[in-house]
Parts: sequence; structure tokens; C-alpha cells
Amino acid sequence: MSTPLPPSRSTGLFRRKSLDDILHNPPADADGHSHGGLERHLTVRDLTALGIAAVIGAGIFSTIGNASHDGGPAVSLLFVFTAIACAFSALCYAQFAATIPVSGSAYTYAYASFGELAAWIIGWALIMEYAVGNIVVAISWSDYFTGLLSGVGINLPIWLTMGMQSAHKYYNEVLALMEAGKPLTDASAAQLEGYNAWSAAPELGGGLRLVLDLPAGLITLAITALVYVGIKESKNASNLLVALKLVVVAVVILVGAFYVQPENWSPFAPNGIGGVLKGVSAVFFAYIGFDAISTTAEECKNPQRDLPRAMIYALIICTILYVIITLVLTGMVNYKELAVGDPLAYVFNKVGVKWLGGVVAVSAVLAMASVLLVFQIGQPRIWMTMSRDGLLPPVFSRVHPKFHTPSFSTIVTGFFVGVPAMLLNMDLVIDLTSIGTLFAFALVCGGILIIDPLGQSDARFKVPYINGQFLVPLVLLVGAVLLLLYNQAGISEFTAALGSGYEEARHYIPMLVFFVFCLALAWLSFRKKLSLLPVLGLLTNLYLMTQLGINNWLLFFGWLIIGLALYFNYGYKHSKLGLRKAAH
Repeated sequence: MSTPLPPSRSTGLFRRKSLDDILHNPPADADGHSHGGLERHLTVRDLTALGIAAVIGAGIFSTIGNASHDGGPAVSLLFVFTAIACAFSALCYAQFAATIPVSGSAYTYAYASFGELAAWIIGWALIMEYAVGNIVVAISWSDYFTGLLSGVGINLPIWLTMGMQSAHKYYNEVLALMEAGKPLTDASAAQLEGYNAWSAAPELGGGLRLVLDLPAGLITLAITALVYVGIKESKNASNLLVALKLVVVAVVILVGAFYVQPENWSPFAPNGIGGVLKGVSAVFFAYIGFDAISTTAEECKNPQRDLPRAMIYALIICTILYVIITLVLTGMVNYKELAVGDPLAYVFNKVGVKWLGGVVAVSAVLAMASVLLVFQIGQPRIWMTMSRDGLLPPVFSRVHPKFHTPSFSTIVTGFFVGVPAMLLNMDLVIDLTSIGTLFAFALVCGGILIIDPLGQSDARFKVPYINGQFLVPLVLLVGAVLLLLYNQAGISEFTAALGSGYEEARHYIPMLVFFVFCLALAWLSFRKKLSLLPVLGLLTNLYLMTQLGINNWLLFFGWLIIGLALYFNYGYKHSKLGLRKAAH
């Protein structure tokens, strides 16, 4: 590289790994598996399929409905804007993947650019993103699967289809209603379901009953076993699931086009920009996951060429599909009808094409399974890489001698996802997953500004350099003017909250920090002529993080505090980089 990575620091929390250290621990050569490493099976087609598998999941089968209800047909543009925002991050990921073609994703990239403490923090955040995300996906898969079985006349015992936490909570709520002398008709359907599940379940003693979401546990077990057996088997399963999923999406688009009524697209943005932006969190959640491709770098046949291509291909394909699906949905029925959990099945049942509603239900089960597969591949490889660096115990980097997969890490991942998925409820906050992802995206964009601020790298792929000296301040100025012109209501709410005491003002603390960061980045861009695209990626991700609510930030900081306690009690003392530098 003509512009090398920053020199590695020898001591302290910000010690950085050199590119040579990263590439030779372990060797990233083509026959690395002969030394007990991972096997290289993935091509650009397989990687693109993994990206599509991660992105075309819950978003297209569920969250797209509520987003369309809030924003109307204009939500199709929100998918485009969100994809552009993700593209800034994807370009930065792609340059890192071409520069540092090893497992670990954002964790490894942070180690090379920001140093060890930042790497640990992002690795810990990714553990939360993948684990919490997969618990939610496993529970959602179970809901779709049991609904599908019910549709063909197979009904599992109710106490085997929901988590113990949910059933116990609803049981107590119904008891409280009964003790207050109110009729059972006052209870919601979910409360009655939980009450019936707890009442029918076998007793375990001590007031506990055997209530568990068995399908969620079984799908996690099956996916974990597949990932354990090998990357080749996993990629074959992923390719098959993605092919089936894309066929169904194509059929939905082709059949749905005949039922589109253009008058449903008017008004295009019935609730204005505010209504469209309500769906930002749901739409962005649909896109998280393309970063998981980069965790498989050591299993790619040509990572420096194929990883950047696959990230961009997956983003483009998924965006086109999301936009078309949104236009078809909002064209078939009025946007006001789309606040349902299964919008694709709903619209086809509404227009009388019930057979396609059934096909959609089947494809939703496949889609959820493919998302689960990609994240169950990604999580162990991050743990494996952290363990190689000494930040986690050595057992996490153990590679199976026959299957050439991170064996122990894969089993632990399955346990961490499967057990909570069987016992907990869906109140796990999706925004908590998003905040971890956005944090990773922001660090990756910031990392490019550190390793290659002027776009002078000679890596096989690099973010196109556009001088941001004047453009960054100009973009921020235009954004501020548009805010003043078109969001007076939001500004009034913001100023009123700041003047009404801490309880209200605290919700806007992230936004205040963001404003300060914008000014600092504008000044740095002007002075250092920073590359425009990584700066825009950094700003976009930080802005989206401000929209996730102060409670999610508090949970996120709580998670980080636990992680920092582990780091200072184990990782800092056992860091191979630190021990090697100390030995010299």
C-alpha cells in the first residue's frame, strides 16, 4: 500500500496491529487450511447469496407493512435513501476487506485503525448485534412456522410454542383480571394464549411449569449443526434458500403487478416526510447483515476481489427488490390497510389470490432460516478472531480438525441463541440490535478516514476519493437549511424539551452530541481535506443512532460496561500484541 496502516502502538489501550501482524496470524494464504485453519470455498456468487440471505428476511415479510402504513408509497424512496446510506458504509467495508482479507469484520478493522480498546468494544457490540438479532429471528421463525403448521391442520401443544417468560407474565395478568372481578373477555388474545399455555403445561415444581418455544430452539439447533459441519455445506444451504426466496419474490412481483391500481399511489407521501421517516428504524433493520459477509474472509477463494463485489451486488439487488415490492404492495391495496404482521400474505388474500398467500407463508419460513444461518456463521468467526488475539480464552479459536470450522465458538453461539429463544419473549428490542450495527458501521467509516484519509491506497478496492474540504461543510449547511424550512414542528419540539427539565431533555442528548460532532467533522474536513464518502457514512450512521432513543443508549452503555469489565480482567492482560511488545 502506498499509504500504509497507521504504525502499531507498542503499549496501552490504543495499541494497534500492523497489517503484517494481521495477515500472518494466522496465515491468510490460499492453503491455510492445511495448517489447521479454515477452508476456502466461497466465491463471489456464494458471498452475494449470503448477503441477500441476510438482507431479504424479516424486513420484506413483516416490517415493510408498518413502514408502508406510516409513510405510504413514498416508503419506496426511503429504501433507496437507506441503501445509499448503507452504501457509504459498504464501500468502507469493501476497502477494508480488500486491505485486510481475514476474519473478524469490523473488529479486525478497528484493531488496525483505532487500536485494541476500540476493537474490543466493537467486537463486544457485534456479539450483542448478532446474538440479540438471532434470538428475535428464531422467535419470529417459530411464529411463522407454527402458523404454517396450523394452516395445514397440525397444532402443537400451546405450551411448546411460546417462551416461559411470556406465558408466566400473561398468566399473572389474567389472574389479576379475574381477581378484580372482570370477565375474561377483557383479556387480549395474547394474554389468553399465555394463560392457557401456563395452565396446560406440565409442572416442574417450585411454581414453575415447562413452557418453552420448542420450534425456536430446534431451528437454532439445526442451523448451528449445519454451520458446525462446514462452510461448504452452509453455503450450499444458503444458495438454495436464497434461490427459492428470490423465485417467490419474483412471483409475488409478477402476479401482484396485475392487481396494482395506480390510484392507490396517490397521495404518494400522505403523511409527509415525517411519516416516511417513521419507518427509518424498520427499513434500516431490513438492511443490517451485509457486514456479516466480511466475517467469512478466510473462507473466500479470492477475498480481496470477491468481498467488495459481493457487498455492492447484494446491496443493489436487495434495494431493487425492496423498492419494487413496496410499490406493488401499496399499489394493490390502500397504504392504510398495511399495518399487519404479514403484509405480503394479507394483500394476496385481500385480492382473492389465496394460494399465493400460502406460498408467501412458506417462503417467510425459508427467509427467516437463511437470516439465522448467516448470523450463526458470522458470530463464531468474530469470537475466533478475538481469541486468536488473546482477548478471549484460547478455546474460542479452536478449529475442528475435520470440518475446518470454529467448533467451540459455534457451539457456544448456538447455546447463547437457542436457550434464550426458547424461554424469553419478543420484548428484546430490535433497536438494540440496530445500535450495535450502526456503531460498527460508524467505526468502519471512521477507520477509513484514519488509514486512508486522502484516498491514496493502492488496495484492490478503495473508496473513490472526493475532496470533502468544502463539500462536507456545504452538505451540513444545506441540511441545516432544509431542517429549518421543512421541519419547524421538530425544531419546536426539540427546543421545548430542552427548556422543560432533565426528564424531557435527556431524550435529546444524543442529538446534541451529534450536532457538536457535525461541527467538529466539518472543521476537520476543511483542514485535512478528508474523503467525502466515508465522512457521509460516518454522519449518516451517527444520525440514525440518535433516532433510537435514550433508553436504547442506556442499555447499550450497560452492555459495554460489562464488556469493559471482561476486557480489563482478561483481555488486556492476555493480549498477544501486548505480551509480545512487553517481551521486546
